[in-house]
Amino acid sequence: MNAFNFLTPQRTPKAGTGITMMLDKGMGPVFLIDLLEISGRYADLAKFGWGTSAIHNRELIKEKVEIYHSYDVNPYPGGTLFEIAYSQNKLEEFLDEADKLGFSAVEISDGTIEISKEERMEIISTVKEQGFLTITEVGKKDPHQDQLLSPEDRLEMVNRDLEFGADLVLMEAREGGKGIGVFDNKGNVKEDELQTLIEGTPVDKIIWEAPQKVQQAYFILKLGANVNLGNIPPDEITALETMRLGLRGDTLGKVNLG
Repeated sequence: MNAFNFLTPQRTPKAGTGITMMLDKGMGPVFLIDLLEISGRYADLAKFGWGTSAIHNRELIKEKVEIYHSYDVNPYPGGTLFEIAYSQNKLEEFLDEADKLGFSAVEISDGTIEISKEERMEIISTVKEQGFLTITEVGKKDPHQDQLLSPEDRLEMVNRDLEFGADLVLMEAREGGKGIGVFDNKGNVKEDELQTLIEGTPVDKIIWEAPQKVQQAYFILKLGANVNLGNIPPDEITALETMRLGLRGDTLGKVNLG
């Protein structure tokens, strides 16, 4: 039982909603255990950011993956590492290594490269056939390239990935959450663009990368406590959960828990 349990509301998410994806930039196993001991029940996915897992010992990565699984958190390697593997024609080796390391999810992205629609469909199919939770990402890492995508372009890409069989789609915002995707250069939500996406696709299949507190609060107030949010800094998982539950001033008395 939680402390002050009599004051604590409860979330009732449908299956596959209310996802919190945290960004692991290279935490050690001892730190990770401490973090998950207090916040693990509020995290669902853990992304090993960009190519960070490629510069650490395999046994250390396996240990961390096992730790995540022991707390029912699903870890996966970052999309940039996938892009490197794709660019080097080593996708098969990449998936094999991900499986041997214990990862049970894979992110498919083209934030810095180009992948045709046909190739993307084949890759999604291959990843799913190998038993991975299949997460795709929509958007470009370079703000100038990303801003060339219209809301309709993003909508088409999301729906196409879901049609191809993706389990979840990440909306790119990078680690900073500025000038990318649905955020302007100050990190504010471009509401017209967001509305296009909300009205045109299953919102419960999108994970909105929202690294800033004000962005997280916006999505919670706009879409409810069980909105899927990603790129959450590890030390802010608990803080995010309090916002979801209306236990913080930003959302107190304003949040829909259903």
